[in-house]
Amino acid sequence: MSIAVDHVFVCCAEGAPEAKLLLDIGLVEGAGNTHPGQGTANRRFFFASGYLELLWVADHEQARSERSARTRLWERWSGRHAGVSPFGIVLGPTSKEVPEPPFPAWSYRPEYLPADQVIYFADGTTLQEPELVYLPWSNPRLSVAGQPVDHRIPIYDLISVSAGLPDSIVHSAASEVARRAGYVSYYHSDTPELRLVFHAGQAMRYDLRPALGLLLIGVPDDAA
Repeated sequence: MSIAVDHVFVCCAEGAPEAKLLLDIGLVEGAGNTHPGQGTANRRFFFASGYLELLWVADHEQARSERSARTRLWERWSGRHAGVSPFGIVLGPTSKEVPEPPFPAWSYRPEYLPADQVIYFADGTTLQEPELVYLPWSNPRLSVAGQPVDHRIPIYDLISVSAGLPDSIVHSAASEVARRAGYVSYYHSDTPELRLVFHAGQAMRYDLRPALGLLLIGVPDDAA
């Protein structure tokens, strides 16, 4: 597969106090950053390939500005307790031969990126589905360079992402493209959640619902 999950994001309370759940199970936190002009900030946990981003709105005005509004990050963050999916699944190419987004998308040029870099947001996803994003300039394995990936639990590469959705949700065309290509799978859940599967040194399962809406599952190499 020449495209893979670069990272996933979860909208959290300001400052992401939910990060304590990840620290308590033995994950080591990496560097966070801010997104000037977009009004968001994050805390991040990195793996051998891929990372988990805890995202919040730090500047309400910037998040609702004309440039940022179409991302709907404000809506995902402010509506996360009211049935809106707080998740995003962000893909990146594993080969330079795949510069174009794999689903119908629109281009977003935030002020915090160099002028030649663009972020593609999927067209037509609903707020009840996870956001789908494509970074044509970010390789999932290289994006973790220089960050801590040796955790106190033996958890390594992020290998698959599944999204739990109510049966009443009709998948958008972009979500169907992502499902058919194997970038994400979907299953029934009464409330939005994400299931993240990792290569791991031993079988493990951490249920971080409802605070983060995440299930982290470790699969030993010989069982993956």
